[in-house]
Amino acid sequence: MAIQSKIVLPQQVSEKSIKQLISALTELYLKHRTNISRTVYITLFVALINRIRNAIQEQKAASLHQAQVRQRPGTSSTEGEATIRKRVELNREFFKNLLRLLKIVIPGWRSKELRLLLTHSFFLVVRTLISLYVAELDGKLVSSLVRGKGKEFLLGIVWWMMVALPATFTNSMLSYHQCKLALQYRHRLTNHIHNNYLSNMTFYSLSTLDDRIKNADQLITVDVSRFSNSLAELYSNLAKPILDMIVYNYSLSRSVGGEGLFMMSLLVQVSANVMRVLTPPFGKYVAEEARLEGEFRFQHSRLIDYSEEIALYHGHEAERDTLDKGYFTLIKHVNRILRRRFYHALMEDFVIKYFWGALGLMLCSVPVFFKIPGQTLRGMGDRTESFVTNRRMLLSSSDAFGRIMFSYKEITELAGYTSRVSTLLDVMDDIQAGHFEKKLVSSAGTDENAAILQGRGEVVESSDIEFVDVPIVSPNGDILVRKLNFTVRQGEHLLIVGPNGCGKSSLFRILGGLWPIYGGTVRKPPFTDIFYIPQRPYLSCGTLRQQIIYPDSLREMRDKGVSDADLLRILGTVEIEHIVDRIGGWDAEEEWRDVLSGGLQQRVAMARLFYHAPKYAILDECTSSVTLEIEKAMYDNAKALGITLMTVSHRRSLWKYHGHILQFDGQGGYIFTQLDAEKRMKLEDEKDELDLLLRGVPETERRIAELTAL
Repeated sequence: MAIQSKIVLPQQVSEKSIKQLISALTELYLKHRTNISRTVYITLFVALINRIRNAIQEQKAASLHQAQVRQRPGTSSTEGEATIRKRVELNREFFKNLLRLLKIVIPGWRSKELRLLLTHSFFLVVRTLISLYVAELDGKLVSSLVRGKGKEFLLGIVWWMMVALPATFTNSMLSYHQCKLALQYRHRLTNHIHNNYLSNMTFYSLSTLDDRIKNADQLITVDVSRFSNSLAELYSNLAKPILDMIVYNYSLSRSVGGEGLFMMSLLVQVSANVMRVLTPPFGKYVAEEARLEGEFRFQHSRLIDYSEEIALYHGHEAERDTLDKGYFTLIKHVNRILRRRFYHALMEDFVIKYFWGALGLMLCSVPVFFKIPGQTLRGMGDRTESFVTNRRMLLSSSDAFGRIMFSYKEITELAGYTSRVSTLLDVMDDIQAGHFEKKLVSSAGTDENAAILQGRGEVVESSDIEFVDVPIVSPNGDILVRKLNFTVRQGEHLLIVGPNGCGKSSLFRILGGLWPIYGGTVRKPPFTDIFYIPQRPYLSCGTLRQQIIYPDSLREMRDKGVSDADLLRILGTVEIEHIVDRIGGWDAEEEWRDVLSGGLQQRVAMARLFYHAPKYAILDECTSSVTLEIEKAMYDNAKALGITLMTVSHRRSLWKYHGHILQFDGQGGYIFTQLDAEKRMKLEDEKDELDLLLRGVPETERRIAELTAL
């Protein structure tokens, strides 16, 4: 027994010493609590500043490294889409692009968007204050139940129902303002893109001269809409949780003490950092998914555009393989994202709902087990009210913090949309500045060709058309003609002939202002004095009248003093005035490419030419589907209107309407000379006769050999 007492006694002394030590430390802490709290807060503030400084330095180092990589030989790429498949990150580039887009969607202090943003912020504050009052009211209701005071409980229910009216109105206004902001953002951004996309032929250059953007239609329609919705949602999902955390944490610190809140915040921050490190790059995944969706959609659009050719070749199986490959690549990537999101959701739910929930219960119980300076809890009702109120505020604060954590994925998704929309704007700016990036053919890599492609020529406005040492370049960068020289004055009609791929279309694109000039000097009238009619004319959406006056509007037609009777006389020139009554009048709207035959479409295009009556007209096989009588009426009327004709055609019937000929040989050479239609016709007939005789020479030689053998 003596031995046992000797063993127990030191344990009792040890426990008593520990309690005394804890009591002494507690008294010492309470005595210097204010100074300790200030020191902790100052330390946290300094740590936050240091963390921000380190992040900025890391971004600077990353930007410097990327710049050094770009400057290394062989690392720059002009391989089209590869130039825009850059990594999507929350870095300085993202914030710079986001700020650029914000200046577009919120153009000024007096803009409608800023007013919506301010009223939205006002309702966010009101919603937080209502939630704070509801938390206090919830604690009072439970306290009334515990103490058995029915009158106070019923009065609390009445107040609860009265608070519901402004709360529901505030929630509805928040949803309304969020949707309205998304619509306004999209309206501003779409208008800005349309102004750039549809100016200076950017829409043409983007698809023809530059291959960095493959699916501009998807970027303008789908990605702009997703960016606008994501931006509007992100403000609500960030502003309100941040405000809630500030208000609720301040109230909690007064109720449970700043120490407990600090310890819980420290544990939450550590677990949040672990989650952030383990979070997959969802922004990169979203950008890649959008790109694959665009490619899959482009493949279907291509199938529709070339449906006739594919059907004639019976190429449906080959197209099926291409579509299946694009679809399965997309689905494989989507499944990969789903798997990553599944594991990430498991981690998030466990940490946010359960681990942080356990910490919250411990924090709310602090006033029950420990005395907090400034608070006096006398009975069970007061303890219950304090616990319920604190728990309600803690749940709201935890929910706010959870929404902030979940918003990291939304921010990364916004980064993906921001990257794609900003890339579109950057490429359009480059194109308008004359900078193009396109994958070229191998012949373009030679030093001589590269020197030509890097040069730029000069465009001079003139009443005549003149090319002086102008290289003709194909869309893939091949030099078709190194130096082209010719002159066309008003009244001197020019016939252009040559094999396919010799440079005829490139010549017209230069005249139309669609193609860059890689050297020499081009003198030509302004764009309004040159009109182009292709073999398959473009018919716009709209009325029959709009097909004749395109691209003029009805008001512009009236301003020119042109009436419907004048348009009817123009249709009579090409002998199609009957379509006005047959289709349903000038205001009839149809899918004109399906309603009108190929010959009628070409007549409508010539009627459009007669309406505009320009100084020069470029006719590219535009009479291939009409009779010789209609063709004669078209050319005679064009000459009578004083239109100088530049025709691409191999029909001999058109030679007599031209005085000069520009003939390409397809080998880089050309001939520009006067055209004597009658003499050339005789020479061509003689050439055909000689060709016929030459084709009969082998048969004649074979017959002579047979006769000689007899």
